[in-house]
Amino acid sequence: MSELFLNIVDIYHYASIALFTIGLWKVLEKCGAKGWWALLPGGRYFKLGDVVECDNAGIVVLFLEICYCLLWIAGEFVPHESMSTGIIGLAVIVVVLIQFAFMFRIYTGVCFTFGKSWRWMFLWVPFNWIAALIFGFNPKFQPVNLGIRLNEDLKAGTDPATIGTIRNYMSHIQDGGLTVMLKERTVRDFNKKRYLLKDIYFTIPNNSLVLLLGGSGSGKTTLVNAITGYEKANAEIYLNGQNVYEQYELMKYKIGFVPQQDLLRYNDTVLNTLNDAAKLRLPTSMKRKDRTDAIDEVLDTLGLVSGKSGLVSKKSGGMKKRISIGTELICRPELFILDEPDSGLDGVIARELFETLQKIAHTGRIVIAITHTPDRVVNMFDKVIVLARDSGRVGRLAFYGRPDEALKFFGKDSMENIIMAINRKDEGGEGRADEFIAKYAEYVNEHSGNEEKEELPDEQR
Repeated sequence: MSELFLNIVDIYHYASIALFTIGLWKVLEKCGAKGWWALLPGGRYFKLGDVVECDNAGIVVLFLEICYCLLWIAGEFVPHESMSTGIIGLAVIVVVLIQFAFMFRIYTGVCFTFGKSWRWMFLWVPFNWIAALIFGFNPKFQPVNLGIRLNEDLKAGTDPATIGTIRNYMSHIQDGGLTVMLKERTVRDFNKKRYLLKDIYFTIPNNSLVLLLGGSGSGKTTLVNAITGYEKANAEIYLNGQNVYEQYELMKYKIGFVPQQDLLRYNDTVLNTLNDAAKLRLPTSMKRKDRTDAIDEVLDTLGLVSGKSGLVSKKSGGMKKRISIGTELICRPELFILDEPDSGLDGVIARELFETLQKIAHTGRIVIAITHTPDRVVNMFDKVIVLARDSGRVGRLAFYGRPDEALKFFGKDSMENIIMAINRKDEGGEGRADEFIAKYAEYVNEHSGNEEKEELPDEQR
């Protein structure tokens, strides 16, 4: 009786595999793929994941299929009662569970591609051969969402918009200031190349306070990380004539970065906080008097002298932000970058903070600030960089110049309205990013080699 039962189970197992293969062959053909992929044990899910645009899941299933085969082969050569057998058995269970999770995602993709309810998963999961036959042979089941992503974020950056590209930006590298020539910043996502940034070119002179402007996801943080060398891009970054990437060990001490979140020890005094920062950031060979002078200079510049003996925890939000700035300013950086330094500050305090940053910039440095409320302090900035996501959701340069030029270029009366112009329509914007990216690229190409791009011509406004 038991042998008969086992024979029936085996017959069902092999029959279901055969029927699933036949049904999947037709499903793949309906989706425009070669049906013979259904004959390949791992390849079938790879191709199915590809046509329903869950290709990463298909790659994972294929990889796990290979792992399963290797584990099965290994199990054949291991004594059945050894500890290794138990480890291999556990590994097989883990591989099967992970594989099932990704197959579930692929089946979900099939349902979406054919425009069917997720309730069909109740058939796909236990009886995939029945579902495959229905989807493959029923003429009423046709792909209606072929080529549409289940998750639009999966497509972001994989296909940059074909719009204007800045060419031959500079004929030589300037000795002073910051020069950014970023061709692209990409990452690998399984078998896909994903663009985060593309065609970012500008030169910032010393003594400049610069606003880095852009909507959410436009690549502001990615650009900052590329400039500082924290996450290198396919780019050439020069700070006062020195290549940041090639001389990174030296240049990293010439660049200061203040994150949005304060990284301070609240139970310490202001003076001790700056003294500790000096020990970390300044050369160990520096004389004690010189280090003390550097600390005093920072205290004076940031208006912290009178409260230097007080605890950080007792300071206001504006003062804590100044202390954070001081911990980076202590090494006298040539380039100073701040991520939302005015976050959580009211208008008056924020303006005082930017007045301080302006004073720092005009001592021969470059200060770049990201802020989501630029209009209240826009008149303090010397330059503005505007990043925008193109229709392929890749961060591109939409403008670089003076703030008043930016308003004329975009035809807007505020920085906030500039953001609205380049934001996507589904984000409440006007969806004109490609237009302005191409417009600015055309202007730069016409004036390449001329570093004095202080005025945009009337036809570009």
